[in-house]
Amino acid sequence: MLIVLSIIVVFITVYCLVKQYETRLVLFCSGVILALMGGDVMGPFKAFSHAMLESKLFEAIISVMGFAFVMKLTECDKHLINLLIKPLKKAGPLLIPATTLVTLFINTSITSSAGCSAAVGAILIPLLMAAGVHPAIAAASIYAGTYGAIFNPGYAQVAIIVDVAKSTPVAVVANHFTALLTAGVIGAFSLLAVAYVRKENNGYELPAEKMVEDTTGTFKVNVIRAFIPLLPILLLVLGSMNVIPAFKQLQISHAMIIGVFCAFIVTRVSPQKISKEFWKGVGDSFGHVFGIIICALVFVGGLSSVGLIQALISLMISNPSIAKISSAVGPFLLGVMSGSGDAAAVAFNKAVTPEAAKFGLTSMDMGSMAAIGGALGRSMSPVAGGLIICSTLAGVSPMEVAKRNAPGMILACIATLILLLYR
Repeated sequence: MLIVLSIIVVFITVYCLVKQYETRLVLFCSGVILALMGGDVMGPFKAFSHAMLESKLFEAIISVMGFAFVMKLTECDKHLINLLIKPLKKAGPLLIPATTLVTLFINTSITSSAGCSAAVGAILIPLLMAAGVHPAIAAASIYAGTYGAIFNPGYAQVAIIVDVAKSTPVAVVANHFTALLTAGVIGAFSLLAVAYVRKENNGYELPAEKMVEDTTGTFKVNVIRAFIPLLPILLLVLGSMNVIPAFKQLQISHAMIIGVFCAFIVTRVSPQKISKEFWKGVGDSFGHVFGIIICALVFVGGLSSVGLIQALISLMISNPSIAKISSAVGPFLLGVMSGSGDAAAVAFNKAVTPEAAKFGLTSMDMGSMAAIGGALGRSMSPVAGGLIICSTLAGVSPMEVAKRNAPGMILACIATLILLLYR
């Protein structure tokens, strides 16, 4: 009975998010109600405290938003947009899927979905919006590409599959490479189809106060200034790919701070103004982005309190007769509900995947399916940290972004299931 009631609360929560009631209020209240239903009075408070300790996520978000505010102050973003806006507009229908696939590639190096969303979204979302793409589609096109990390042999989920399958990281990645790439292409072009159907692929006009594109033809682009917004992500990619080993130790926050110093050197804007604007961005990110993430974690804590997440995992594990389907659908659904693709994938790969031979499957195929399925579900979850970051950068509701990503992620999950488990 408790599970049924908790499912009703989840549906009411989704309804309120679709109706665009205040996101933080809806998620926090739903989390408290679920926790009280589960008899865990302290649950919401523990989840709140735990969220405040998410130092890595917190560090990445506030530094990226601070950097974005400095780019606006120094007008480096204006130079970049005016440099690229004409070729971007000429890209026509390929602009949206190209953005997703570029993000997919970058995510192989910046493997955190939230970190990648922040670093890439801060640059590409304003560019897409300036090119006429609707903000929700612009945000979705970034987050639809944040499962490229599974291409990385050093990624944690790959390591789990390696351990279960008694194989090597390169062998695991090679095994699911085609399926994962296919999923990425399907997700990218499905989003394009959604944009066409909703007539959101072009024609969007930025509000006057956000306009940075020059329409008079008098603005002179400074290429060096235009390069500054791209500098942090270049440093991160060069380091993570070991092209320049000295950069390998750089965190996202370090790269952003370097970018801020370079913006001062190039533009000579008052350091006092730059400092004030950076910390203004830090404060803004805490109130808007991190505030939603905290409330989302309270909601997920409520789901745990009533046992809904564990019930789904147990159902998935206790029905080996439908192992093929459950290895995709179970992690996918849990990824949507919790905003994390890792929890279900790890549980499934530890409990069920070692017995894959009994179902006529290999541990490698089943393990990869669980990992990819969880990541795809997370990519359409309105409570996922990275999606919340992208929606905030675009100025739209997380639910609006999730709705646009949903068709592509569902189709990608089905295609991955067929390619990995029914070949």
